[in-house]
Amino acid sequence: MQIDTVMSRRNILKAGLLAAGGSCLPLGLGRASDAQEKSLYGPFKVGIQSYSLRGFDAKTALQHTRKLGLQYWEAYPAHVPLGTLPAHIAEQRKMLSDAGVTLLAYGVVGFDANETKAREYFDFAKAMGLVSLSANPKKDKATFDLLDKLVDEYNVAIAIHNHGPGALYDKVGDVEEMVRDRHPLIGACVDTGHYLRSDENPTEVIQKLGNRVHGVHLKDVRSIRDPKEVAKLEKEIDPRRLKQFQKESKIFTILGEGDLDVVGCLKALKELDYSKSVSIEYEENPDNPLSDIEVSLNHLRKCVATVTT
Repeated sequence: MQIDTVMSRRNILKAGLLAAGGSCLPLGLGRASDAQEKSLYGPFKVGIQSYSLRGFDAKTALQHTRKLGLQYWEAYPAHVPLGTLPAHIAEQRKMLSDAGVTLLAYGVVGFDANETKAREYFDFAKAMGLVSLSANPKKDKATFDLLDKLVDEYNVAIAIHNHGPGALYDKVGDVEEMVRDRHPLIGACVDTGHYLRSDENPTEVIQKLGNRVHGVHLKDVRSIRDPKEVAKLEKEIDPRRLKQFQKESKIFTILGEGDLDVVGCLKALKELDYSKSVSIEYEENPDNPLSDIEVSLNHLRKCVATVTT
């Protein structure tokens, strides 16, 4: 699909959303009630990885989150800084509460065998009421022995985040190897976009990991195979992405405009009775991502309706 075709589809869809009125909760039409959100996203706790809104400060990002009709966050640390002092915790909790946003997860954060540092993350997680920490732990016995102890003590899950080719947890097998025989609360944050970059099928990844799925970053990636389009994109793509694109011929894109089988992923999660966060994540256009996220959410709502009817 050519870029101009994508943009045309995007503009058409945005116009359709605006014409549809409040039922689709387009940007700027206000907050969704809990009942409305449940009807839109079925059994799934759909929120946003706040990294998608990294171009904004925390309070503005929270406002945008509610305008998008969402009430759940996985925060990245620049929006909700790590800290365990009671005053800091109270400040962060108030900021989230005032915005009407529930913090379910946090990350991505690193772990090694340093128990003092690890406990800081877990103390923070417990005080903030988190369900899981999206993590990139060192691949060694000492680190995972420590995590075994801490997830049991705090009842907070560790969700190992894959990060694409060359990362510690490139393939699903990397995660499976490290969680085998570990506490059930040590599992995975399935980043669908990065698994696509690693030539893995995200639906099959969810099925393989089963109840060890403790987080989901729902994002799409499009493979570019047409040499003319490759040449065009090499001139237009964000220079920070160029090396990755030249190596993989894949780009992050709006949900529904890439290779991700969204319905397949949702079905796999539904079969698991998955009740943790499903965080939509959009990596492109950090200064002005809202319309793209809105289009992504519209596609997700349609997919949820397919799965739940």
